[in-house]
Amino acid sequence: MALKRFKPTSPGLRHAEWPDYSVLTPVKPEKSLLRPLPKSGGRNNQGRITSRFRGGGNKRMYRVIDFTRDKEGIPARVVTREYDPNRSAWITLLHYVDGEKRYILSPVSLEIGATVEAGENAEVRVGNAMPIRRIPLGATIHNLELSPGSGGKVARAAGTSAKLIGKEGGRAHIRMPSGEVRIFSVECRATIGAVGNPDHKNVKHGKAGRVRHLGRKPHVRGVAMNPVDHPHGGGEGRARVGRPQVSPTGKLAKGGRTRKKRKASSALIVRRAGKGRR
Repeated sequence: MALKRFKPTSPGLRHAEWPDYSVLTPVKPEKSLLRPLPKSGGRNNQGRITSRFRGGGNKRMYRVIDFTRDKEGIPARVVTREYDPNRSAWITLLHYVDGEKRYILSPVSLEIGATVEAGENAEVRVGNAMPIRRIPLGATIHNLELSPGSGGKVARAAGTSAKLIGKEGGRAHIRMPSGEVRIFSVECRATIGAVGNPDHKNVKHGKAGRVRHLGRKPHVRGVAMNPVDHPHGGGEGRARVGRPQVSPTGKLAKGGRTRKKRKASSALIVRRAGKGRR
């Protein structure tokens, strides 16, 4: 998929690079798979802002996505490729032969009209889901479960994928999108292929208004605030921060480690992400 560029007929289009939506199927979303999605404005159940600079934006409905792929042995036909406002990846509507309809994440090169399947006996083919023990070494996978039956959690964003690099007994070594190598149970399920819409990371919105439509408000620098609002705030004129850069709550903002030292899942990490980390 390529990005679409425009003639600079306005300042907002001069540097804009948007996805080519012509690759999507021009249909309305499947009504039976839509759910209401109220806005939070970044606030928790106590009304306090826990995620800053959220609010406004266009109204959305949630699309119910099948991350578990637990409909085993029943083939389904790929009917549409659609936009989902709640995620960076495209989604695909499946029509199963028994009449059920489900959305899944749309993999790269999965064509409309193709047939996909999940389960032990599914072919190793793009869009099919199966346990890791059935997947050959070197395969590219996405929508990977952290524990058997929990539903896909890893490699779900646009253009991402993981790679199966080793199997030993009941454990598999998988290279995550971050470069981290991690141990998974071979009973965890994954889908063959990489997530579609790989050019999402190169999108340039071109103007502030398009970002506001997505529900994101302007990001205000801490040094531009008052001392009561941020640890970097206050001072006369342009004052330097004078301390390690932190968030409003005091957490290190520039490379400080945030992972718990005794987190149980640390035992499953073979190689850390990032240069030189172990």
